[in-house]
Amino acid sequence: MGDYLSIVYDEGSHPYTDYPAKLCHYLFQTFDMREGMRMLEPGCGRGEFLRHFREMGLDVYGLDLSPEAQNLAKDIAIPVCNVENEDIPYPDNHFDVIYNKSFLEHLREPERFIREAYRVLKPGGLLLCLVPDWEANYKTYFDDYTHRTPYTIVSLADIYHIFDFTDVNVFKFRQLPIVWKYPLMNYVCSAIAPFVPVRTQTKFFRWSRELMLVGSGRKPE
Repeated sequence: MGDYLSIVYDEGSHPYTDYPAKLCHYLFQTFDMREGMRMLEPGCGRGEFLRHFREMGLDVYGLDLSPEAQNLAKDIAIPVCNVENEDIPYPDNHFDVIYNKSFLEHLREPERFIREAYRVLKPGGLLLCLVPDWEANYKTYFDDYTHRTPYTIVSLADIYHIFDFTDVNVFKFRQLPIVWKYPLMNYVCSAIAPFVPVRTQTKFFRWSRELMLVGSGRKPE
């Protein structure tokens, strides 16, 4: 049987781009990250985000279900771990930041992961989750057959609150760097989104229509 990373995220269909670097810089600034912080990324895949966070001075670690992740990112420690039925292999109060993108929606039982994330975060540590917004993506959500759990603003906030995170915030987010720089561009994207074909391959139009949710919360001090 083929490996998920090798098939779904092969370089032919998902080539390396400068987008991870731009997103990491945006998140680093938005969430007041600092050099020397220790970060864990479950579901880190090819390690693209971790490499860029490391360039900004973070001490980075990954986890992935696929053994192929370590082969794709040999310069980063990436233990094989299925967070749905295994403990995160790190001690309590160990990380300043746990970051994941397009990960949480793949879990049938996200509660175990959220509980473990809480355990290994330091007091005051940040859990940062980026997931597809169900309301904006429901027509294509299950094009990825490994998607298990849809999220809305309400449900993503609820899972943070249920596990006692504080300073919880969830907002909708376009994956367009020009929008991060010029927020008024959101209005342009909103205006054209209803006319964009559902499965367009043009990134500007696709990401004008498709939205992510960015969820954040902190372990109490």
